[in-house]
Amino acid sequence: MKTRESYLFPFSAVLGQDELKSCLILTAVDPRISGVLALGDRGTAKTTTIRSLGQLLTAHGLNMPVVDLPLGASEDRILGTMDIQRALNGEVAFAPGILSDAHGGFLYIDEVNLLDDFLVDVLLDVSASGVNRVERDGVSHVHPARYVLVGSGNPEEGQLRPQLEDRFGLATQVRTIRDKGLRAEIVRRRIQFDDDAAGFSAQWADTEEQVAHRIVNARTRLPHVHTPAHTAQQIVDICIEAGAVGHRAEIVLTRTARALAALGGRDEVTRSDVIFAAVPTLQHRMVEEPRTRQTSGSTRVKLAAARVLGLRAA
Repeated sequence: MKTRESYLFPFSAVLGQDELKSCLILTAVDPRISGVLALGDRGTAKTTTIRSLGQLLTAHGLNMPVVDLPLGASEDRILGTMDIQRALNGEVAFAPGILSDAHGGFLYIDEVNLLDDFLVDVLLDVSASGVNRVERDGVSHVHPARYVLVGSGNPEEGQLRPQLEDRFGLATQVRTIRDKGLRAEIVRRRIQFDDDAAGFSAQWADTEEQVAHRIVNARTRLPHVHTPAHTAQQIVDICIEAGAVGHRAEIVLTRTARALAALGGRDEVTRSDVIFAAVPTLQHRMVEEPRTRQTSGSTRVKLAAARVLGLRAA
């Protein structure tokens, strides 16, 4: 029987963070999108949302656990090291670390903008190769380490290194909700969950299952989703028009648009998929120039997409 502590707030019951939830779902459909960066106000359910998705996926047969990487974690704890207990018996063996635990799932870093430079370098090395190599204390070990990197934090408390920021496929701003009705409903749901976690979770079980099935079906469809040549060219043109830095933008935008098509039950990427995917893919990849500082990244991306596609900007 599950205890109160074993329940997490249901993913589908999280209210008011639709952009973050959409980004996380997309990375569950295609982990090669590589990650989600969620920066914004404290106390806006960033951590709750991320952990609850891991619970939903695991409960419905997708083994994508959420593994935390604490800011103060040691190198041994992250990379892995010699198994001391087996070493006492004269055996040289490897004790896996956090990166091994996260393989195939989500590696979650709260306050990612406060991460020590050494840990940033470690993550950059492993993220680039998808492999963790450990050579220390008489141990030589290599294991796969492919995970969806998820980071959250408040940008007022520190800036993120550009090299690490670029490793997040998608980025979203998480802000305090101003709507009075939504805020009241958030309070009601949270109190109800705290008073009766099992009962509240049961109320959302059907909705959770629907979300999980949608993700599972999209993962099955994804390999068959086609990106037409003219759509691929539009993706490149939008990245250029938006001033995206580097060439990772086009790859991530294509993958995200394909994941959106798969979620929608389509076998071909549409213009709407590209438009929807452009903001979370590009808004953290643009150089901020003096003349653009008064315009948000999301607005600049929308304007770029509108110019390329001949649309009226929203």
